Amino acid sequence: MRKNMNYQGYRGRVLHFLDEQTPQYFADGLLITDTDAGTVVGCGDAATMLAQYPGLSVTQYDNALIMPGFIDTHIHYPQVDVIASYGEQLLDWLNNYTFPTEVNFANADVANNAAEFFLQELLKNGTTTALVFGTVHKSAVDAFFEISQRLNTRMICGKVMMNRHAPEALCDTVESSVADTQELIDRWHNNGRQLYAITPRFAITSTPEQLAAAGQLLADNPGVYMQTHLAENLDEIAFVKELFPERKSYLDVYDHYGLLGERSVFAHCVHLDAEDYQRMSETGSKISFCPTSNLFLGSGLFQLDDQPFPVDVSVATDVGGGTSFSMLQTMNEAYKICQLKGSKLAPQRAFYMMTLGNAKALSVDDKIGNFESGKEADFVVLDLAGTDLMKRRQSICKTLDETLFSLMILGDDRAVRETFVAGRSVWTKPEAC
Repeated sequence: MRKNMNYQGYRGRVLHFLDEQTPQYFADGLLITDTDAGTVVGCGDAATMLAQYPGLSVTQYDNALIMPGFIDTHIHYPQVDVIASYGEQLLDWLNNYTFPTEVNFANADVANNAAEFFLQELLKNGTTTALVFGTVHKSAVDAFFEISQRLNTRMICGKVMMNRHAPEALCDTVESSVADTQELIDRWHNNGRQLYAITPRFAITSTPEQLAAAGQLLADNPGVYMQTHLAENLDEIAFVKELFPERKSYLDVYDHYGLLGERSVFAHCVHLDAEDYQRMSETGSKISFCPTSNLFLGSGLFQLDDQPFPVDVSVATDVGGGTSFSMLQTMNEAYKICQLKGSKLAPQRAFYMMTLGNAKALSVDDKIGNFESGKEADFVVLDLAGTDLMKRRQSICKTLDETLFSLMILGDDRAVRETFVAGRSVWTKPEAC
C-alpha cells in the first residue's frame, strides 16, 4: 500500500504509448497524478491501481478515453484571424491576408487578445504543447509567453525574423532581429515550462546576412529550437532558387547557414528530393507534416511513407493556413492524403504521432508524451459520445483500432471533455443545454 499524499485518480479507458510499437491500453484504467507536483504517478488497470492506493480520490469518466495531451509541431498564433480566408495559394495568401493581419500585432491589446484566444482554443481541442510562430514583434512574443506561463502550458515560441519581401511595417533588420531574439531567449527559454525557437520565417523573407545571423544564434544558444518553412509550394521554391542561385536546393540554403540539426523543425517539406532527405537524415532535422494546410492552399500531397532516407516526421495543424485547431481533424486529413499517396495511416500510429511521436520530434519526450511516472501530467479526456454520430458509431466499435479510427475521422473539439495541464483541469466541455 502507498501513502496517497495529494494524489488524484482518473478512471476510464486509458491509452498511452511506450514507443511507436508499444501501446498500453487499459479498458478499465486508472491514471494517477500528483496534483502538487503536476506530474504522473502512474497508470494501469483500475482494480490493480486502486489496491495499491487505497482511499484514493477518483474521478470517473464513462465512455471516455484518457490520453496524454496532444502536441502540435507547427502553428501560427497571429493567424487565428486569417483561418478560412478564401481562394489563394501560399505567396498570394501571405501577401493578401497574413501580412496585413500581422501588422496589427504591434498593438499590445491585439497581441494579448489573440494569444489568450489562441491558447484557450488549443486547450479546448486537447492540445497542451505546440511549436508556435509569433510575429516580427518582440512584444507579441512576450505577450504569448506571459499568457502561456500563467496557464502553465509547455509551449515553444519564437519571434519571426524577416527583413525583406514583406510590408515595411513587418520587416526587422539583421541587427534588431538578433538583439530581439537573444533578449527573448534569455528571458523565456527554460523559464518555467516555456521554451524558445529561433524563427526565420522562410528563406524568401530573410537576406543571406539574416540567415547567417540565425545560424549563429542557434550555435550560440545550445538547447534552443529552430523553426521555419521548407518546400511547401512550387512558386515558393522557384522564388528561393531565384534569390539563392548559388545553392543547389531550398534545403541547401538553410544548410549553408547552419540551420539544420536535431532541434530544427521544417514545416511542410512537400517537394523534397532524395538528396534533401539524405541531408535531413544525416543532421537529425525534423519534418512537420501539415495536411489541412497543404490541402487548403493547394500546396501538394506530402509523402509520409517510403522516404528515400529516414527522417522523423511529426504532424501539425498549421493554423491559419490549416483549417482546424483539432489534431483529430488534422489526422482525418492526413489519412486521406496517405490514401491518395498509396499508403495507410493506421489509427494507433496516428495517435502515437499526436502524443509521444510529436514529443520525440520536439525533444521533450523526457517530459511529456506518455504516462510514465514522473512526467508532466498534461492529458486530455476524450468523449467517445461527443456527437450523436460519434456515439452511434462508437457503440458498434469492437476493437481499439475501430475506436481510435472513428474518433480521428469523426472527432473534433466536441470530442474533448476535459483538458489538464500539469495535473490541473484547465478546460471543461460545457454541459449541453
